[in-house]
Amino acid sequence: MAKKSKIENPQSIKSVEETLTRTEQFLEENYKAVLIALGVLVVLVGLFYLSRIYLNKRNQEAQSQMYQAERWMEMDSLNLALNGDGNYLGFIEIASTYRFTKAGNLAKYCAGICYLHLGKYEEALEYLSKYSIKDKVIGSLAIGAMGDALVELGRLDEGIERYIEAAETANNSFNTPLYLMKAGQVLELQQKYAEALKLYERIKNEYPESTEGATIDKYIARVKLLIN
Repeated sequence: MAKKSKIENPQSIKSVEETLTRTEQFLEENYKAVLIALGVLVVLVGLFYLSRIYLNKRNQEAQSQMYQAERWMEMDSLNLALNGDGNYLGFIEIASTYRFTKAGNLAKYCAGICYLHLGKYEEALEYLSKYSIKDKVIGSLAIGAMGDALVELGRLDEGIERYIEAAETANNSFNTPLYLMKAGQVLELQQKYAEALKLYERIKNEYPESTEGATIDKYIARVKLLIN
């Protein structure tokens, strides 16, 4: 049995031919613009890869500087950690010099923590607020440290907000109950016992095996007495 030949649609063929003609006409009229656009695209792609290579190199340099600054921080030599010793950079200069690198970003967090422990709370807030959150755990610690600085400055409502934000950012069994507890304790200072109770009960219900969960019953009992 002979195969049926496909019936071509003249209208469809005409439409394709017209499309091809318009495309050829467009390319003929705009070939310079098309070439320029392609050239720009190639340059942008090239710049992107070159910038990545450059930033990776800069990040490695920053990490080598960070090693010594972190050692000073562990030794509680906080001024050295912040400012360096002339041979190695401190966190402040690393953050400034390598600002677009991962290590430079982390240096902002470390500088903020150093200032916090030195009792320089405004400076701590400045650097911690500049830290760009890339990791939930460190991000939570940075936000929580901002809460510590705000509370020390007497800005209790702002401090509570940061503690709650830190707890939600972490969403784990270590940082979350820690910052819920801190927020609850500040609420107690403000005599907002019902609000503190809600946070303590959340720790008891959601994080009973945490360090805070092990002692939370006495906090719950205390605020219930104060409410009554």
